[in-house]
Formats: sequence, C-alpha cells, structure tokens
Amino acid sequence: MLTVNAYVATAATEPLAPTTVERREVGPHDVLIEIKYCGICHSDISHARSEWGEQVYPIVPGHEIAGIVTDVGSEVGRFAVGDRVGVGCLVESCRECESCLKGEEQYCLKGNTLTYGGIDKDGTITQGGYSTHVVVTEDFVVRIPEGIDLDEAAPLLCAGITTYSPLRRWGAGPGKQVAVIGLGGLGHLAVKLAHAMGAEVTVLSQSLKKMDDGLRLGADHYHATSDPATFEQLAGTFDLIVNTVSAKLDLDAYLGLLAVNGALVNVGAPAEPLSLNVFSLIMRGRAYAGSLIGGIRETQEMLDFCAEHGIGSEIEVIPADRINEVYDRVLASDVRYRFVIDTSTLA
Repeated sequence: MLTVNAYVATAATEPLAPTTVERREVGPHDVLIEIKYCGICHSDISHARSEWGEQVYPIVPGHEIAGIVTDVGSEVGRFAVGDRVGVGCLVESCRECESCLKGEEQYCLKGNTLTYGGIDKDGTITQGGYSTHVVVTEDFVVRIPEGIDLDEAAPLLCAGITTYSPLRRWGAGPGKQVAVIGLGGLGHLAVKLAHAMGAEVTVLSQSLKKMDDGLRLGADHYHATSDPATFEQLAGTFDLIVNTVSAKLDLDAYLGLLAVNGALVNVGAPAEPLSLNVFSLIMRGRAYAGSLIGGIRETQEMLDFCAEHGIGSEIEVIPADRINEVYDRVLASDVRYRFVIDTSTLA
C-alpha cells in the first residue's frame, strides 16, 4: 500500500482537513499517477456535505485529475512512465452491459464506480484527487495532449466532457443556433466548445455582468434572462439549449425559446424537482433531455478536440489550504471559472 497526503472531509458539517490516505498497490493493469492538479467541482461540495444523500466518511473529493504517470503494471500497454494523463468521474464499470460495450460507461447498467465515494474492486471506498497520487486501472485513464496545460486540462475531465457530450450528440455545428444557460464552470466551456464546433452561440444569463467574458470566450450574443423581453425576442430561435445551472428554472419559458424539433438538455443538477407543461413540447416537436458526463472514449475525443482548437479551462490555481475558503466562493458564484488545486502544496 502507498500512503499519500490528501485533503479529507470527515463529516458533512466539518471543514476539509489535511491527512493521509492509502492507495492500493499497482496491479498488472493499473497506472500510478502523480497528481499535479485537481479541479474543484460543485459536486465535490455536494458529496462532502452529504447534500445528495448520506455519504461514508472520510471522503477525499476530486474527479478532475491531471498528472504524470510514475509507475505502470506489468500488463499495461497504453501508458508509460512520464505520460501526461487524466482521470475524470469514473474509475471502473462492469464492462459487460450494453452501455459499457457502446463506450458509454457513465450509463453502466450494473453501476459504475465513481472516482470518490464509490466501492472499488477491492471493497474499499474510492478516494479522489485532492491528493498527491492515485492508482487507477488503465482503461479509465485518458491521455492529455501536449497542446493543453495540465492545470487548464483538469476541469475538462468533468466540466469539459459534461458539456461536450450533449453538444456532439445534438449536433452543434455550422448553421445551428445554440444557447447556453449560465456562464459558470460548465457554461464557459460549453461556450468555447460550441463556438469551436462552428455553431452560433448565445449565452442566457441572469444578468449582463459577465457579458464581456462571454463574448471573449466565443459567444455571438448575450442576453439577460431577468428581462422578460428576452423571452419574447428569442422565442422559437434555438436548435439546442444546454442548461448548465443547478437552479430551479421556468422550463416552459425556456422551452419556448426552441425552434421546431429543438432540444433543451439539462446538465446542471438542481436539488429540487422541475415541472413543465407537456404542451410546451408537443406543439413544436421539442425535446427535453438530460446528459451525464461521457464515456472514456468520448472523453479522449473531447481532449483531442480541445488540443486541436486551443481550448482550456479559465482557472484560478489555489494551494490546498484554501480549499474550504473557495468552497464558500463556489457557492457564492465568486469564481471565473474554475478553481484548480496545485497538489504540490499537499506535500
């Protein structure tokens, strides 16, 4: 077993604190990764504070992991010591069900294994990237191309693939009108990606305070949803709307912005149920859908696309001793647009 430094949540109401955790020995198909950077995702906070159900503590959060391979198992063929790699939200799946065989491990029908808070193959609870090292089976490791800096790559492993997947699935590209609800950790990457795919991109934000950023990141238009005129002006406009916020929205109002056969896709995860009038869908052939990260193959495709188009996350790098402070800032939406932990500060 390998003992490594980490930042750990010990209870839902306690701040995270430095400690050590054990990583399993490197098996034949495993890769040992020295973590260089780990992004802070809103879901880290939800898990650490048991907001999505009671968790088993201690928890090391973090599923936006970027680092360097420092050891490989005897049967590993895809990676070598020194490779730049990443790990996202998943570290294992059944590999046998229909979803897994299609390369959609995120929808594993038998239940996949999350990077933290899941049950590992040895029966232990998985621990995430707020640490100096992690051991992961090679099939759930992706290669980070040289065209992306590791710190800017880290959030792509969750926020990037979460927005890339629905944009690809619903055909964002030239001639398509795409709207992004919210310009935060997810939304800013959705704008960059949709722009790089060739779509005409509109940001729908509560106010115009981030408009300059939105236009700089690739948006063609920026509208405030607090202004009722926005919904009148843009009615029937969009082929695709990607909702990145976790707040409760008036779905019927947003569905009214879709063109015939358009789709509103939720990637944000509000804690409370949402409701809609089905006539908002059936009268224009509209669809309301959800999307969850992406499979390993699509995650690699996303990273290659980002390297080709010069896309990285907009980040603020922090030392580990500021994690609790920035949790509060994330909840206050005081981040542009992703905090990333420099894990060398854990040493």
